[in-house]
Amino acid sequence: MASEHYFSAEPSAPDQRREVVFSVADRELTLTAASGVFSATRLDPGTAVLLRKAPLPRRGGVYLDLGCGYGAISASLAVAAPEATVFAVDVNARALELVAENAAAVGAAGRIVPATPDAVPADVAFDEIWSNPPIRIGKPALHEMLLTWLPRLVPGGTAWLVVARNLGADSLADWLSGQGWQAARHASQKGYRVLAVTR
Repeated sequence: MASEHYFSAEPSAPDQRREVVFSVADRELTLTAASGVFSATRLDPGTAVLLRKAPLPRRGGVYLDLGCGYGAISASLAVAAPEATVFAVDVNARALELVAENAAAVGAAGRIVPATPDAVPADVAFDEIWSNPPIRIGKPALHEMLLTWLPRLVPGGTAWLVVARNLGADSLADWLSGQGWQAARHASQKGYRVLAVTR
């Protein structure tokens, strides 16, 4: 069933679409999700905790939604910070198509940039990274992903990560600390930890 995973580049599941409605930054967003993409039927509970507990940026800047899925975090960042540019990065081609559609739906088509990891210009640095990271890809791949992107934070930048406690949030924080990062527990809710990761 590996081809059915949301972290496949080309999902083989039929492209069945659904609307996902949630509120962020005093605005109701209606986004389109689809099968073969992470959390295809609703706003994922971990993402909901992240958007509720981490401080949404209100100023311009360059932000990264890492493992963006259909773009719930990207759309939220773009709506909260109308001057910002958001790179929405995923390996899943269907997810990136949905991100483009959802960017247009929230009036941020020019500011949300859907991209595969290799398509992000090497000289782009990020004021903040936001992610509900794909824990189920396994620790080696997860660690490689974080070690690839965290160094692209600007000095003083923060990565906001949400991880389920029962999927190893605390051990991930310990591992990040061992890699020279500060990984502070910013909030906990409904079995999830929100980590604030800084240099």
